[in-house]
Amino acid sequence: MIFKDINQSQEKAIRHIDGPMLILAGAGSGKTKTITTRLAYLIDEVGIPAQNTLTLTFTNKAANIMKIRALNLMKNSNNQNPLLCTFHKFGLLFLRMHIEKLGRKNNFIIIDTEDRKKIIKELIDEELNASNISNYISYLKNHSKNVEMVFNDLNLYKNDEEKFKKFEKLALCYKNYQNYLLKNNFVDFDDLLMLSNEILESDHNFAKEQSELYRYITVDEYQDTNALQYQILKNLCLVHENICVVGDDDQSIYGWRGAKIENILNFQSQFKNVKLVKLEQNYRSVGNILNAANKLIKNNDKRLGKELICTKDQGEQIKIDEAQDEKEESLKIAKHVKTLLQQGVDASEIAVLFRINALSRALEEALNKEKIPFKLLSGIKFYERAEIKDIISYLRLLTNLNDDYSLKRIINRPRRNFGSTSLKKLEDYAQKEKISLFEALNNLDQSDFFPKKTQKEIHLFLEHIKTLKECNNLKELIYQLEEKIKLKDFYQNQADSEDKISNIDEFYASLKDKIKEGYYENLDDILNEIALLSDQDDLSEKSINIMSIHSSKGLEFDHVFIMGLEQGIFPLLNDTSDIEEERRLAYVAITRAKKYLYLSFTHSRFHKGIRMPFKKSQFLEESCLNIKSSKKEHILQKKEVGFKKGDLIKHKIFGIGRIIDVQTSKNEQKLSINFGGITRNILSSFVEKVI
Repeated sequence: MIFKDINQSQEKAIRHIDGPMLILAGAGSGKTKTITTRLAYLIDEVGIPAQNTLTLTFTNKAANIMKIRALNLMKNSNNQNPLLCTFHKFGLLFLRMHIEKLGRKNNFIIIDTEDRKKIIKELIDEELNASNISNYISYLKNHSKNVEMVFNDLNLYKNDEEKFKKFEKLALCYKNYQNYLLKNNFVDFDDLLMLSNEILESDHNFAKEQSELYRYITVDEYQDTNALQYQILKNLCLVHENICVVGDDDQSIYGWRGAKIENILNFQSQFKNVKLVKLEQNYRSVGNILNAANKLIKNNDKRLGKELICTKDQGEQIKIDEAQDEKEESLKIAKHVKTLLQQGVDASEIAVLFRINALSRALEEALNKEKIPFKLLSGIKFYERAEIKDIISYLRLLTNLNDDYSLKRIINRPRRNFGSTSLKKLEDYAQKEKISLFEALNNLDQSDFFPKKTQKEIHLFLEHIKTLKECNNLKELIYQLEEKIKLKDFYQNQADSEDKISNIDEFYASLKDKIKEGYYENLDDILNEIALLSDQDDLSEKSINIMSIHSSKGLEFDHVFIMGLEQGIFPLLNDTSDIEEERRLAYVAITRAKKYLYLSFTHSRFHKGIRMPFKKSQFLEESCLNIKSSKKEHILQKKEVGFKKGDLIKHKIFGIGRIIDVQTSKNEQKLSINFGGITRNILSSFVEKVI
């Protein structure tokens, strides 16, 4: 009964008992079934005591599903209680029992990330960023670095005074934070693992006892483990090597948050006589989707090597669509989705995936236009993101200076030394005088009501608002808003800064584009449209799913759309990106699709605040997908000449511009081109078309 519907490779993995084993489990290959059946087999068939097993995974949801499935396979499940949980849950249970070995009490209180930021904010100078310090401390803890080690590391910078001072300040922040936790008997999320490992490292005999207790260890999603998790596992394997790790090196996509792909790549050299089992039969996707995924991932060098084998039919061909810009791309996707819904496709079986969050702006607008309900998984809708709401609050204040709600949001964004104490004083004064907060600010501008530094910042803020109010047109207003307020500088030093700045650029660029097209006549037009876009007409209806590719891991849908397949967007190409991890991300995206896959790319889109030309992604060619040029593009390539009024062009010095007039002289055209408000006359041979 236990081996019902189990294939040969799965059975091979399930029947393995002693010694290390690496299960390379491809997407949709029955990984969970293999893990749960093996756990049931060890306990119910082999006779291993349940308390001697330890199964670790990364989410509570996965742990709960696995435990239920494993217990359902056992004959006497009521008498069995295997420990199957997340790494951090294991750390919590471990510390409750053993933290006294560190001289601490086990009635500690766990604090979350937001609590940590608040504590750090109280402990640091105003010029330091609490979010950055929090991330830095998290990094240190996940690399098993305690305060003493961090201070010892300062010796590395003794010949560089500037770096020494910088890292000394960070080390002091870490020390003060840890002292605060100790004083209050707090433990943060990262401590659950770091302190557990510290106990194991500090007492070799105790570590051996724990290794004897957990004789059979299984780790799910092993490709996502970091350096600290690996160290804990090594300490739990001191007296045995009965460790089974399950994962897919081709789906390692969290390097940016500390996951080490080397853990799975090097497993066979870190443990002796490792048994390797490959689960390659895919029960999820049709053949054409798997062929594209296999061909794509073969371009990676850092991989152990496996190939997904189809158990279904070939299915329909993958559909590839091209568009001139992001607006056309999103509208095409929305109309296709609408057709699917009209044909009776369940909305929950449709997903649109994107590499960077800024792409969702045009998509959300198109879906709203077509009245298609959607939900953004593990994310915030574009117009609800903090950085976008900040800009909108500035615009609202400009239309109504008595808008206290908007003023309170942006009075200290960017920072103006105007904290909660100053705001309380302002509110009390405004209430007493029965005036708006903005009027109160003006009244107190030249007084000594606030500290001098705050007074100076507030005076500058009021000057900026005055300048913005006096702008002659919307185009100038948006330009001045960027120049005066400098929100991008404010977000530059925060967590996810690249994403936030990309969203700000996308929003500004979208506004400029619509203003240029005459879409808006005044500021009210902008705010009215945003208000409508931010509000779904009918949230009770079933919604399609839109999400980043990172959020899609572990999910599957009948219909999957992947948008933005252009060089520089997907793959993302910057100083920190890794082309192999980008390719693994594309592999994950493709293998989310069960029956139908739609891919799209554009010839130009707004990126980093300007419209830029883009080439289609290398991933399309690497997947061996044939992309035929559109008829329009083919004709232009054949003629290779012919510019007309309205064409978007690129000049190697002046950048992107739009043709406003064309004059033909002999064999060459003389073009009048608008480059961001400046008109230049350029010969046609010195420019090229963007679209």
